[in-house]
Amino acid sequence: MSSAFVKEGEARHLKDVTPELGALLFFLRVENNGTVIRDEKNYFNEKHARHVYEMSDGLVYALDDENHWYIILD
Repeated sequence: MSSAFVKEGEARHLKDVTPELGALLFFLRVENNGTVIRDEKNYFNEKHARHVYEMSDGLVYALDDENHWYIILD
């Protein structure tokens, strides 16, 4: 995210997005300069023992045990 027009303390982070798919999709759209990011596939991942969301941005997202979004890197 470019911080050129963001005042200190106003930057949003993935972990701060509410634990709802709509909120994640909105956050990703803002982060990608208005490009619509879609939920391509979602399923329960046994390796990570949680529900995961494969998005059209090529990344896989999940909620941790504290209901914060994070990116699964495998």
